[in-house]
Amino acid sequence: MKKTISLTLAVIMAASALTACSSEGKVAEQASSQPSAGAKKEPVKFSILFPTTVSTGYHTRVPDLNKDKWVLKLEELTNTDLDVKVMEDAKFGVMFASNDIPDVVGSIGGPGSKSMSGSVENGVFMPLDDLLKQYAPNLLKSVPKAAWDSVSYNGKIYGIPEYLSNPSRRSTYIRTDLLEKAGLQPPKTVDEFLNVLRAFKKLGVESPYQMRENFKYADVVLGAYDVLPYKDQFELVNGQVVPKFFDVENVQKALTTFKTMYDEGLIPKEFATVSSTDFTKSIESGKAGIWSQNASGLPGYRTKIQQAVPGSKVDIIDSPKGPEGKGGYFYYAPVIRTFFINKNVKQETAAGIVKMFEWMISPEAENFFTFGIEGDTYTKDSSGNINYKFPTTKEETDEEGFRSGTLWAVHDSTYNKPRLMLNEDGKATLKAFDTVLTKEGLPGIGFYPDLSTFSKFPDLAAPQPDVGPKIIIDHMIKMIYGKEPISDWPKVIEEYKAKGGNEIIKEATDRWNKKQGAIMIDIK
Repeated sequence: MKKTISLTLAVIMAASALTACSSEGKVAEQASSQPSAGAKKEPVKFSILFPTTVSTGYHTRVPDLNKDKWVLKLEELTNTDLDVKVMEDAKFGVMFASNDIPDVVGSIGGPGSKSMSGSVENGVFMPLDDLLKQYAPNLLKSVPKAAWDSVSYNGKIYGIPEYLSNPSRRSTYIRTDLLEKAGLQPPKTVDEFLNVLRAFKKLGVESPYQMRENFKYADVVLGAYDVLPYKDQFELVNGQVVPKFFDVENVQKALTTFKTMYDEGLIPKEFATVSSTDFTKSIESGKAGIWSQNASGLPGYRTKIQQAVPGSKVDIIDSPKGPEGKGGYFYYAPVIRTFFINKNVKQETAAGIVKMFEWMISPEAENFFTFGIEGDTYTKDSSGNINYKFPTTKEETDEEGFRSGTLWAVHDSTYNKPRLMLNEDGKATLKAFDTVLTKEGLPGIGFYPDLSTFSKFPDLAAPQPDVGPKIIIDHMIKMIYGKEPISDWPKVIEEYKAKGGNEIIKEATDRWNKKQGAIMIDIK
């Protein structure tokens, strides 16, 4: 009996072993035919072109951008294999003509920008609505509607934007130390603004208000009367979409204010020819009392003016208001850059591209693009606080700009909060954005793509977003210098209409009524 039991147990154990071996074999076979749950997917491989406006900088000094440490780290973080190129957007025409178009093309501005050469309208790139809904839902929610509208064509989204959640960017700067010396408060109205400038002149300030050619960065008075002559400053009046400088009464008030400033020496006598370089030198050397500039420049102005004039103080204040309670500057277009996907890209690859852009609005991405690589450009203390190695040379500044500017394709470019929080000047900049810029600014109607009549009548079109049409600027300058009477402004409007303005107004009104790329740019 013992032998029988032993034999039975042996058979059972052998059968169990066979069963186990068989099961293990099946599992092993299944495992060999299926990817492991922990296995890393193959990186998404594609070419990408980043736009630039300059032919110098970090990217020109790197022999092979695809071996650059920042590109390699970006690939690691996003599981991509990138073929990176950087090109001046002015040279895009050659690229489109040769039909050698990368998988992803970044453009400064939106689909209708000059550099894109009508490529979106001609079907070079794919619509992205479905891809965004499936693979980038957070991005779809984060980007403001105005920005999506700006990168759309015929009702479909064709680009992924680097966007502005707050299009109010410019601000009024003042030398607070001079204001205190004069015993005055920050001006709240145009009349108070003039009185502060007069006080600054008595103190010996060379340029109480620093102006610049073409009214660029010198539009605080035009803003107070809401008559900025810029590209996106059209408005609906009596059923027609017209430029804001059609408001005769307020243009005349603004020009009268400027003429007072000129006659009393509150602005440079040669204001119409002050170059960008001279404008900046005057401010940084401490010769200006009030000026207009992007709010993000506050830390730099404080540092440089303090070096030139020890004890100086620079702050951003509320812009003076006009009689209708308006003030500030134009709202920027809600899109800085746009990234398009070539229509020939496979859907699987396009999905991976969209996922990469979705990642770029994550905290991990913000940390990488802002501070770089831990142990290299920053460290963390025991409390987790970041100690960032700020650039001190031009080369280091260029490198930071490549990482946090060029490579950070899609994100909110209003400001870089983590970086600004690292010092007091940065915190002051954040405060200015949150307490001043959010409360002021001038909405307007803009067109994306541009009105075709702008190309037909170049002297009637704004050559840059913040420069008015030549015909308008020329007359403004002559009136401030006293060479033409300000009362002749209605004649200027008639001249504008006769030289092609009527066609511009007709196209603008038609586009607005048909909702064809006519966008109300507003902070709301």
